[in-house]
Amino acid sequence: MSDLSQVVRLPLRRIELDLPVAGAARIADDLRELVPGIAAEAVGRIERRLPEFVRPNDPRYAKAVRLGTERAIGHFLELMADPAAPSADVAVFWRRIGAGEAGEGRTLDSWQAATRIGTGLAVERLAERAERAGHRMGPAVIAAIANAALDYVNQVAAIVAEGHADAAARSAGVRQDHRRHMLDLLLNGASRAELKEAAREAEWPLPRTLAVVALRELGPDARHPVLPPDVLAGLHLGDPCLVVPDPEGPGRARMLERQLRGWTAAIGPAVGTGEIGTSLRLARETLELAGRGLIGGRAPIPADRHMPLLVMMRERALVEKVIARRLAPLLRARPAQRYRLAETLLACLEQGFNATEVAGRLHLHPQTVRYRLRQLDELFGDVLHAAPDRLELHMALRAWLALNAEQAAARDDLGYG
Repeated sequence: MSDLSQVVRLPLRRIELDLPVAGAARIADDLRELVPGIAAEAVGRIERRLPEFVRPNDPRYAKAVRLGTERAIGHFLELMADPAAPSADVAVFWRRIGAGEAGEGRTLDSWQAATRIGTGLAVERLAERAERAGHRMGPAVIAAIANAALDYVNQVAAIVAEGHADAAARSAGVRQDHRRHMLDLLLNGASRAELKEAAREAEWPLPRTLAVVALRELGPDARHPVLPPDVLAGLHLGDPCLVVPDPEGPGRARMLERQLRGWTAAIGPAVGTGEIGTSLRLARETLELAGRGLIGGRAPIPADRHMPLLVMMRERALVEKVIARRLAPLLRARPAQRYRLAETLLACLEQGFNATEVAGRLHLHPQTVRYRLRQLDELFGDVLHAAPDRLELHMALRAWLALNAEQAAARDDLGYG
């Protein structure tokens, strides 16, 4: 448990005790001086039965356990003697305990197990010592004390849980602030020294490689993605994005695809931290092309698979001139034929004019591909197979197909061609 001087400011919860036992006050008065011994024995039993609760190299922790056990038994006896006894200080103490456990990154499972062990021994010893002191401790009285002790412990557990939850929430808020700062520094090209310091504060190890995912909501029903803790989320930004460490690692692509449903997403190339601006720029350019319907695919769309189009679209006027010159024969074909012929020609260039392979790629019959190739030969002549011009023709086709995909889809919907 961490330093107990750190008070968690929450509304105080009063601890109450319902113990309808005659002479409860006298029993409590006779047992008070025995509290340290019973607490020490309870701690010993906890340490034997719950070794994971023991920290031999942390004397502060051992002291806090003894103090907490004495405090619980002592306050229980105070309430036995006077149900109206104050509990504010005790509540603050237990909230500090919960906050301390949260501050050290632990759940309350071990604490709750230790409490059950300690409560069982305390009830046993209190009943035994009361009997020795001359009090009549029949089964009904012992059962009433045991039930009251369990109820007391449940109230204490609720207070500890409040402190734990409050501290955990505040810690998460601080960490989120640090991680947003980390994201801002990365996106704005901060120095390596600034990044190292911010990464330490954010508890975010600087990765060897990372990538930026540019995002745009598809509609109001887009769900907030549930992302791994090492992904820096910039959903609060005007142009929302993510920074994904080790983007080519196992399961990364599937995780992004699963979590980004309802978003248009484009992922920039994997780069070092000093080149994140490149990944950001290419992700945003890819997202813009996707928004214009020029490229598509399952989210996120990898920018590096659309590099020719990204490069060409930066010089739109030049691309249109190349298209007009290189695809002039194609553009003389009937509008209903142009897109299909262009698709077929692109597939032929990429499959070495193998009709069978082209047919498989376009889900056509090979005879249909051969018919379209004859049409293309009539339009282009010998130029179609001129090796020196292949790259320019290939790029012009890709650009033209991207720019005309929407019109082609509309014609298909209407049943033309």
